[in-house]
Amino acid sequence: MLREMLRRALFVPVLTVEDAGPVAELTQALAEGGLKVVEFTLRTPAALAAIEAAASVKGVTVGAGTVLRELDFVRAADRGASFFVSPGFSQDLAQAARGRAWLPGVQTPSEVMAARSAGFKELKFFPSEFAGGPGWLKAIHAVFPELLFCPTGSIAEGRIKDYLAAPNVACVGGAWVAPAELIAKRDFKAI
Repeated sequence: MLREMLRRALFVPVLTVEDAGPVAELTQALAEGGLKVVEFTLRTPAALAAIEAAASVKGVTVGAGTVLRELDFVRAADRGASFFVSPGFSQDLAQAARGRAWLPGVQTPSEVMAARSAGFKELKFFPSEFAGGPGWLKAIHAVFPELLFCPTGSIAEGRIKDYLAAPNVACVGGAWVAPAELIAKRDFKAI
């Protein structure tokens, strides 16, 4: 399920919101623009309400990002999140993620090996622009051809094609598609 969802997405908006009020409209605007998979980071007090609001929009798959502990999985799932993303990998999170669609974050071959050994074949490459970008992904593909990545982390719009050209990249995540100032103005047409 996770692999197919990532391949369909191509681009996943990674959203951090301070106010859940406009989230249903924001999510609808993104969906109308063809972005039907969204991730809301658990970095603000409004995050869980945002996940719930986004999950109310028909035809959209909602994920929780910045999942750092077991409670994050539970709380986000209770609000409607169907996939989960972390900036790193740990055995504790791997245990908590059992039976859930989870993208653990990796940055080194050792972290890739640990995640793969724990049974995870879809991974987040983070922070991708600072950790080697598309070149790293192409190099790691030779060693781990069965793995699929969703790179995130300071990826500019103009770099998406470079990432998607890597054979092991299903989709790219980024925040630029919905800037905070446009969300605050509720300028969903611009988004």
